[in-house]
Amino acid sequence: MRKSGKTWLKAFSLKSIAKSLLIGAAATGMMSAPVYAAELELEKEDLKFGFIKLTDMAPLAIAYEKGYFEEEGLYVTLEAQANWKILLDRVITGELDGAHMLAGQPLGATIGFGTQAHIITAFSMDLNGNGITVSNSVWEEMKKHVPHENGKPVHPIKADYLKPVVEKYKAEGKPFKMGMVFPVSTHNYELRYWLAAGGIHPGFYNPAKGDTSGTLQADALLSVTPPPQMPATLEAGTIYGYCVGEPWNQQAVFKGIGVPVITDYEIWKDNPEKVFGVSKKWADENPNTHLAVVKAMIRAAKWLDEENNKNRKEAVKILSQSNYVGADYEVIANSMTGTFEYEKGDKRSLPDFNVFFRYFATYPYYSDAVWYLTQMRRWGQIPEHKPDSWYMETAKKVYRPDIYMKAAKMLVAEGKMPASDFPADDEDGFRPPQSEFIDGITFDGTKPNDYLSKFPIGLKESSKL
Repeated sequence: MRKSGKTWLKAFSLKSIAKSLLIGAAATGMMSAPVYAAELELEKEDLKFGFIKLTDMAPLAIAYEKGYFEEEGLYVTLEAQANWKILLDRVITGELDGAHMLAGQPLGATIGFGTQAHIITAFSMDLNGNGITVSNSVWEEMKKHVPHENGKPVHPIKADYLKPVVEKYKAEGKPFKMGMVFPVSTHNYELRYWLAAGGIHPGFYNPAKGDTSGTLQADALLSVTPPPQMPATLEAGTIYGYCVGEPWNQQAVFKGIGVPVITDYEIWKDNPEKVFGVSKKWADENPNTHLAVVKAMIRAAKWLDEENNKNRKEAVKILSQSNYVGADYEVIANSMTGTFEYEKGDKRSLPDFNVFFRYFATYPYYSDAVWYLTQMRRWGQIPEHKPDSWYMETAKKVYRPDIYMKAAKMLVAEGKMPASDFPADDEDGFRPPQSEFIDGITFDGTKPNDYLSKFPIGLKESSKL
């Protein structure tokens, strides 16, 4: 493991040493392009970043272990946090310089749902990476309704097959309880999306009337459980299923306590999952440091996806350390190396279950932000109708592709990455309309209200609770 914090090099300033080497290289004609890394005057060199024990924190671990942070003159400490709320609060107070965050956290905080603080992101950490798991007893009931081919369930498994189970529980007077990791998490919205697509109402929030439970009119009751606690909570029977990131779906398979029925790749192909978040205040006070951080993390993300995931086994070994994810190598490898196991023994190829760099995964698209905001509105976290312009303005306050592209251009100028690794200069920040959702509804990030109008279940333009 690399050493974090201060070393003897700090006394001489790594940045100064790098500059001296560059001057020497220039004098001997060895330089073919300017190296901006040495020219960035860092406002802050000692940094502490937070993360939750999930495999999608990998860009932070790799930037640290592979020395990419150090090459930018940064002395980084990585620290696991107990839950998403504590992590966000510590970024807001400045105890953490930045953190691995749920994509909805910077948006939720900035619009004042739960916590009020202006958080921004200039780096998307990954695509996909989540799954929905149900208990063995629920799966046995579901399985009766799932089509089979050659003795195996046909995927994707829709929530239509869960609906009879939920109705049976309701008829018996038992609320059907499921877990997700945070009210503004991708997991919450993906689980709600999947349930609603199968005709199961996941409930509304009504913050205007002080109701933040998210269970109004619900057929299935969703509540918060921290990711590492999901398997134990399922095993105890407190919940009957959950949506979480890895390795906590595969852990249920290994422990024999549950069955992952669908991945988020099958709910929304190549969906954005986590981001690296900092406070707007921190970003304004440390612009060069922020660029250096983004540069290091871009390089780490590329390493993770390089040459058809050739580095994934090494990444799994790193992530299995107790200071990172701390799950067994085999559990993490089950999804991180291009496969995913559903029922025990039903392992299928899923090379894009975790994507860190392909498909411009690290670029913070405005349209990604808009999708999260539409789901906040759909389920009542945004209690009143907002015009399309509001979605655009909010997305641009929080998602910062301008900072990302500055960092990207520096890496290209330094000869560390080709320009083809990044979106073109005329990128407007919106993905083309996306139709690969479990319900077939097309999402156009430039038309959020039109998108919301297409859902049979959920709030629309004139809806009020």
